[in-house]
Amino acid sequence: MIRLMTIEDYEQVYALWKMIKGFGIRSLDDSKEGIERFLRRNPRTSIVAEEEGRIIGSILCGHDGRRGCFYHVCVAKEYRKRGIGKSMAVAAMEALQKEHINKVSLIAYKKNEGGNAFWREVGWTFREDLNYYDFTLNNENITAFNQ
Repeated sequence: MIRLMTIEDYEQVYALWKMIKGFGIRSLDDSKEGIERFLRRNPRTSIVAEEEGRIIGSILCGHDGRRGCFYHVCVAKEYRKRGIGKSMAVAAMEALQKEHINKVSLIAYKKNEGGNAFWREVGWTFREDLNYYDFTLNNENITAFNQ
């Protein structure tokens, strides 16, 4: 079942993130308080996939009023290749369209071969005309990558 994510899903979603090899989790942004803040700002766009009461996939999805963005897209390893990721992406994009958002983007780590292959396979365009920059405003927000 694909449905909206709520803060009540946090513990299961976080446990899923911890199981994903190579997944980057930020100390502040991905804390319960950080995700609660994100969901308050974007109450109708983040998605989870659930089977028999267990969260097996998630997409944090938000927008700034102009463009949507996907964060932390994942499906539990044993549930991959079943269309769950695509179904979640479609549900999140439909939620963005209801909010009159016309474009969505995401960032995938270059070493995430499976994720990059997935996004190309489901029709997303790899942009070679852009450079991505970021600036850290809080050095306590450390990203740790799962081994």
